[in-house]
Amino acid sequence: MLNWNIRSAHKTQSSPLAQAPLIESYQRTLASEAVGFFRLPQNRELLNATEAVYKRFAHKKYFIHIGIGGSALGPEMLLSALGNSSGVEFIFINNIDPDDLTRKLDQVDLKEALIYVVSKSGTTAETVAGMSILLNRLEKVGIRREHYQDYFVFCTDPEKGELRKLAREWGITTLDIPSNVGGRFSVLTPVGLLPACFAGIKVQDILEGAEDIQKHLLDPQVGKEFYELAFWLKDLHDQGVRQTVMMPYSSLLKEYSSWFVQLWAESLGKDGKGLTPVPAYGATDQHSQMQLFMEGPMDKVLLLIEVENFQTDFSLGTQVDSDCFKLLAPFKLSQLMKAELEGTLTALQENGRHLVHLRIPGLRPEFLGQLILFAECLTVLVGSLLRVDPFNQPGVEAGKKYANQWLKNHQ
Repeated sequence: MLNWNIRSAHKTQSSPLAQAPLIESYQRTLASEAVGFFRLPQNRELLNATEAVYKRFAHKKYFIHIGIGGSALGPEMLLSALGNSSGVEFIFINNIDPDDLTRKLDQVDLKEALIYVVSKSGTTAETVAGMSILLNRLEKVGIRREHYQDYFVFCTDPEKGELRKLAREWGITTLDIPSNVGGRFSVLTPVGLLPACFAGIKVQDILEGAEDIQKHLLDPQVGKEFYELAFWLKDLHDQGVRQTVMMPYSSLLKEYSSWFVQLWAESLGKDGKGLTPVPAYGATDQHSQMQLFMEGPMDKVLLLIEVENFQTDFSLGTQVDSDCFKLLAPFKLSQLMKAELEGTLTALQENGRHLVHLRIPGLRPEFLGQLILFAECLTVLVGSLLRVDPFNQPGVEAGKKYANQWLKNHQ
């Protein structure tokens, strides 16, 4: 199971267990009908619906995923971390760069593709743009509206919104994003589960892993270390430590850092508060950002994730008669990664840096499920301690408003 420990001279000023009102507020939030992400591991209805849709379209050779922000970062993270064993080719349309989109779509046979449009509101401009381009391309290859039901699946609000309206009009298969689950908390809904199914990932294992860690994230007696971590982060925030570096020692978890950036920034960055997330991954960023982390301003907390057992490995022994090769010869590649991680942890600690060492036994679906729910709950608890609403994003909405105004002014 996922575990972690704080490596810092700074400790919380008071015991989290003594802060009953704050803990109770967090627990009430997780239990609230208005907040649904914590109960997703038990939602077998969503899982069954997702698997039924997968079976209907399992013959497709291409999976085109249209979404942005929480509608894309979570699915991309799942596939990057757990791989694609199915042979299906994935294309993520997650931005509005025309050149990038051209490169992606030119390699696709649309007649062999499933187009998965993900938007809770159905009005997200970037998603509408991507869908518009696909509709035009379908027309060019002779696929008309009466055949859209064979090429599209919509993932959207259960009852309202433009995608829901179009689904009814065109007869499109739909999957639900529960109304009480926001986009950045939606990876364990069909938003992430359907592409994971197409990649051959055991999605039930992801949910069961998340379920296994729930009691540690809810009960302060069982998960004392989790609460201590949240209170520690809040104390550091109050002392001016306002940046959070997420640094897994795994190339396959690089997209986990990107997913975490949205979750942490969009949830906590309000009212002049927040901890700016910095994505990184080891050992690569030991040769770029680590100099700053090691000897720069003391305004960062580093979360380093260790994968204790890799699924494959390489021997580093060769016949090259050179000291640098001889040093590595007795070891395997995974042992070099371990040495790099331990060396960085020790050096950071000696320099008085604030860090957390997280460990998972291996990069398997159940442990990724635990990492996901851990980050989501940590976000909500820290938000409660900072007294900000972790579920809204008024700053994002302001930008959307002015972008729409620009479009209207230039029609």
